[in-house]
Formats: sequence, structure tokens, C-alpha cells
Amino acid sequence: MGHTLIFYNDSKLLEGPVYDSTYNFLYFVSILDGMVYCLDVTTKEILSVKLDSPVGCVFILDEKKVLAASKIGFYEIDFKTLKSQFSFQMEIPDFVRYNDGTIDPNGRYIVGTMGYPEVQENIGKVFSYNNGSYKVLIENTTISNGLVFSKDGTTLYFIDTPTKKVAKYIYDTVNGNATFDSYIIQFNENGSPDGMCMDQDGMLWIAEWGGGQVSKWNPENGKMINRIKLPCTNVSSCCLDDLGNLFVTTAKSDSPDDIFGGGLFYVNLNKKI
Repeated sequence: MGHTLIFYNDSKLLEGPVYDSTYNFLYFVSILDGMVYCLDVTTKEILSVKLDSPVGCVFILDEKKVLAASKIGFYEIDFKTLKSQFSFQMEIPDFVRYNDGTIDPNGRYIVGTMGYPEVQENIGKVFSYNNGSYKVLIENTTISNGLVFSKDGTTLYFIDTPTKKVAKYIYDTVNGNATFDSYIIQFNENGSPDGMCMDQDGMLWIAEWGGGQVSKWNPENGKMINRIKLPCTNVSSCCLDDLGNLFVTTAKSDSPDDIFGGGLFYVNLNKKI
């Protein structure tokens, strides 16, 4: 079980990996540079498009097409032409930017905000956007991060990083409302939960900012099952490919010894290659 550095471009903050299993592409962002990347997992070709403001996450639209949540609006990016086009914007104050996001079972875009350029307590929100209209799902967040739906779509797991907890919400797939249920996971060590994804068995993989690892948790009992150490402190997010292996994004830290922070890693979880 080893990790491999597969991309490094001196980025301060790589985030938001999303795997497109239909076409075998990995999309990810370098938030502060406004960069959106498309990695062809088969050929190893990497394409990039730069937007004019920090970009938090992307949503897959089609082959080589994504919707990117940048501070000044959502842009459709076509990696076949390397062009971006403004799509829509929600009303957000100037002192926040979009961060992590996901898509609900009915195709709504779910995306959180956080303070920018300074993190401020409780000014973030989690929005739901659908066909030109949007609403607030979760209020008063500080650093809106991991958003994951259960397989049946009736549970939404959410991380507000400074709480060091994973929250569970009951989700109504018809009207798209989320109701807080409970905190299911608590982090007691150095790491704070950041991005996360769910595997085929319904277990949560959580990137640990400040913890130098991704950890695997059972959302039913809140217990840690596994942890994979990485050679940098700030692990920002993760996603799984079709083989059940992890793509992991990281960020730079203040340590001069942290030479791998800001890299993209591939973690082979399967014994057989």
C-alpha cells in the first residue's frame, strides 16, 4: 500500500479532486491561483484553465466539461478548447469565496462558502442551486468543507473544519432540504477534518488538515478503521477511482521541510496492482 506523487506545480493549496469514471479523468483545483486541472488518468496528460478569482470546486458536466465555482461566479470550462464561459452567480458577500461542493441525487449543486481573504467565524453558508434558483441549506459555518451524500441520498455528511467534527443531516431528496441530526465523528488529534469521500461500502475517507493523513471512518459508529500517512502536514481532500484507490490533494504548510505540500498523490489501497 503505497502513495505516489503524480502532480506537483508549487501550488499553495490543491483541492477538490473529482473523478469522472465515465471518461477516466481526474479534475482538481488550485484554489488561490484560480486554476482548474484535468488529468487524463490513462495518458497522464494534464490540461489547465485559469480563472480570474479563487476557485473552490468543480462539478462534472460532460466529457472534458466541468462547472467551476469561482469567487466571482460559476464558469463552464471546456477542456477540449481550454475556454471558460460565465454560467451564473449566487448572491454572496465580497468577503467570502466558494469552497467545497457536491451534487445531490437530483442534480442540485451543493456548495459551501468561507471567509476570504480572511477566515471569519460563522459567516459561511452551504447553498443548494438548481435551475436558476438557490437556497441556503446550512447557516453559520466557518470553513465549509467535506460534503458527501449517503448512497440512497437521504443522509448528507458535512464538515465545518474548525469544529473538528463530521455532522449528519437528514436530507429530503424531493425538496432538497437538510435537517441537522447529530455529530457522528469527532477528531481528537492534530488533524482537522477537511475534504472527504465515501467508498463502495459506505465508509468515509477524510483528509486531515494538520494531520498528515487520510483516515477511514465508519459513519454508523463514528470509529476510525484505517489511516494512510502522507509526506506532508496539510492534507486537503480525497476521492476514489473505479479501482477503489485514492487521489489525494495537499497544501503547503509553514514548515521549510514540507517539500511535498501542494502535491497531488495517488494512494494504492488494493494489495494487487
